[in-house]
Amino acid sequence: MPQRTNSLAAQRFAERRRKEDEAPKLSSQVPDLTALTLDIEERAGAGATKHTRRLLVDRAPALFFVPCGDPRCIDGGHDITTTVMRALRSKETSFSGSDDCTGTLGSSVCSRVLQFDAKAEYAA
Repeated sequence: MPQRTNSLAAQRFAERRRKEDEAPKLSSQVPDLTALTLDIEERAGAGATKHTRRLLVDRAPALFFVPCGDPRCIDGGHDITTTVMRALRSKETSFSGSDDCTGTLGSSVCSRVLQFDAKAEYAA
């Protein structure tokens, strides 16, 4: 079973990489953007994981998909692209949002929730 799990994870990673490669560059979509930081927290019950993503604006895709943190989750994750891009196009310097995982754990729905706070800087 571990071989199958690794294979599924590799397939999900390859699919995510393909989508990132096909997405337009963030710098072409929001030319005035100079810096973007996302503080991300994913909650599951009483537990939470946190991390910070500092994007290299000139190389980053205009795609904001955070995989579900539960390795057992099937077809889950958090696509916050619409929320982030709307805020960036409006030149917001600080914004936040949340997203429920859309995946499944066996016969149940994944209960993980992602919350993020973003800080953006723009050229004058």
